[in-house]
Amino acid sequence: MSSKHILLIDDEKYLSLVIQTCLVKLGGWSVSIAESGQDGLLKAETELPDAILLDIMMADLDGWKVLEHLRANPKTEKIPVILLTATSNPVVKSDSEQLQVAGILAKPFEPLQLVPQIATLLNWDYKPRLNISPP
Repeated sequence: MSSKHILLIDDEKYLSLVIQTCLVKLGGWSVSIAESGQDGLLKAETELPDAILLDIMMADLDGWKVLEHLRANPKTEKIPVILLTATSNPVVKSDSEQLQVAGILAKPFEPLQLVPQIATLLNWDYKPRLNISPP
């Protein structure tokens, strides 16, 4: 089984590092980070990841605009996208369905549950790499 590659687009640097660590250590996936929407669009087109984790609220180019650009680009239109959001606004769900996202993950999240949640949303096979349970 080949390792999956995930592109994380989020302008919260420390949260991105936590997510990256979880996905690498617990999922065995490779993860690249884009700290802005513009950087994310460039990396998505050049890296062609297996999936994208996309924060909705970012300063330079919000997640909705990034998603629109991803869907409009023939190179990136089929890449599954999971939205990361701190909002419970029902508009997020309806907008996400219209823009064909694989799922929505709410912040804050339980780090040890992140990999199984992503694997489930993307229908990826997942076997825990580490036997870790919360205290």
